[in-house]
Amino acid sequence: MDSLATMQPRLIEFSQLGDPTTGFMTVAANSALPFCIQRVYWTYSVAEDVIRGHHAHRELEQIIFAVAGTIEFTLESVYGQQTIYHLNRPGLGLYIPRHYWRTIKFSPDAVLMCLASLEYTEEEYIRDYDEFKRLASK
Repeated sequence: MDSLATMQPRLIEFSQLGDPTTGFMTVAANSALPFCIQRVYWTYSVAEDVIRGHHAHRELEQIIFAVAGTIEFTLESVYGQQTIYHLNRPGLGLYIPRHYWRTIKFSPDAVLMCLASLEYTEEEYIRDYDEFKRLASK
């Protein structure tokens, strides 16, 4: 899947199985995702006044979920376009392709779960904003 549409951030609604009497489950299978999952991680207990993120990725793609609480993502393209996304239910994922700068705000009870296309390497991160902005000229 390499069309331009798949390379834009977007919200993805995942189907929900179950009912109020037994509970619900949401499934994310590789066959239904824009990439194959190589890593899963979660972030939690973030103080409300802390803003996380402040980076982009060279090749990594992600789908982010708020499995609890509310998470606000501000994404910026290399061309300066900013979009704010609010994640507030477990079945709603945010697809983030490579080359998007992000800042992240958590509600006190938020738990972020990430499905990532690559295993962790520090070299994959762009942590310098000026370096990120130079990607527009490439």
